[in-house]
Amino acid sequence: MKIVGVFSFNKGKETVEQKYPQLLQEVEQVISRVSAQKAKTKESREKTMPGRMLFNPKALNKAFKEEFGKLGWRNIRVRCDYPTQYYSSDYKPTDLKKGAFREMDFIKKDLGIEVQFGKYAFMVYNVCAKMTIFNKLGYVKAGIEIVPIKKFADEMSTGVSYFEQFVWDLEHRGVSDIDIPVLILGIDK
Repeated sequence: MKIVGVFSFNKGKETVEQKYPQLLQEVEQVISRVSAQKAKTKESREKTMPGRMLFNPKALNKAFKEEFGKLGWRNIRVRCDYPTQYYSSDYKPTDLKKGAFREMDFIKKDLGIEVQFGKYAFMVYNVCAKMTIFNKLGYVKAGIEIVPIKKFADEMSTGVSYFEQFVWDLEHRGVSDIDIPVLILGIDK
């Protein structure tokens, strides 16, 4: 695969290039090693493209996990203990999940990476919430979000978000004082 789009959110590009040049080289290496063609394994059942072979996000995520793992990047999972003091006194929660967690795909040193081939809301959540949370918890100081460009997303199931839409949203949202620097990489097959 290859990087065809670069967006610097809150000086993410500048921060990653300056503070993490070796790790950025590793990220570029991983992206170049992942074969999208090997992940073209999903037969569509959608009305708009029945029988068409699509890129499988699960297979792509697995390939990224294998390649990042070879270079010592690790997944971090943080347990969530949900508060109960905000319920009314006559309500007793019974369905709060034990073992709930938040997870970041890959971390090395204090650089976090998310690879996202999912719905639009997950991309925004990763950059505007999850990376901020992991920063507050002391795991990351900057991040990289790897997402498909529109042309690539069009060859996946409907609803997969893409680089161009994500950049537009971030540009129009603006930067908040709690946001960390994030480099957004748009990839293509």
